[in-house]
Amino acid sequence: MSIIVRLFRAFILPVSTFFMAAVPSTVNFPIEGSAIANAQTTPIIPQQRTTQRICSLDPVEDLLPPLPSKSSNSLLSYLAEQGFTQNQEGSWVCYANDPKKEGRYFTLFKVQEMNGRLIGSSFLDEGSLIEGQDNRSLDLFMMLIERHMNASQENRQGIRRYLQAFISLVEQGNIKPTRRGFLFDQPNRGLVLYHTLSSGSLKGTAITVNIYLPKSKT
Repeated sequence: MSIIVRLFRAFILPVSTFFMAAVPSTVNFPIEGSAIANAQTTPIIPQQRTTQRICSLDPVEDLLPPLPSKSSNSLLSYLAEQGFTQNQEGSWVCYANDPKKEGRYFTLFKVQEMNGRLIGSSFLDEGSLIEGQDNRSLDLFMMLIERHMNASQENRQGIRRYLQAFISLVEQGNIKPTRRGFLFDQPNRGLVLYHTLSSGSLKGTAITVNIYLPKSKT
């Protein structure tokens, strides 16, 4: 009798295993008296929103709050939220660490107000844009334009395409450094140029937007 029981158990196990393996994973087995018998549960993956600041090349920095800064009446004080710091001259600057050389850092962006104009520059490191600098430069320029120029949404979209193309041409080497400015907005006399740095402590080249500040914005 015990031999028959063991044989019966040995037969039942592989048959039940085969049955469960043959059942498609999408088939739902109804549970009597359950309101969720035929419901399929889909796992919900929470979407994480990451806010990337313009002056932040370290992903950890994007997770940390901006450094506390002194109250300032500067027209550009909002740049502190983007990771910029104000130097003794009153300009707002962004520094970047050199990924190729430990302990070296250089000025990546600089924004200053001068003689009724707003000047925003993106500095190239030895003639080249570092990784991600093209998009960050465009975001910086558009932030300045949106805050300090009287331009419609349609005009801003056109300006963005123009500046994006200009930065791309510089990156590809199709635009050489020159003092010539290219007009991207006629009513507000907005200029963009790729030029060498002939004065000051900074050397090399930069892409610069030069925006006229209406008196109502100062």
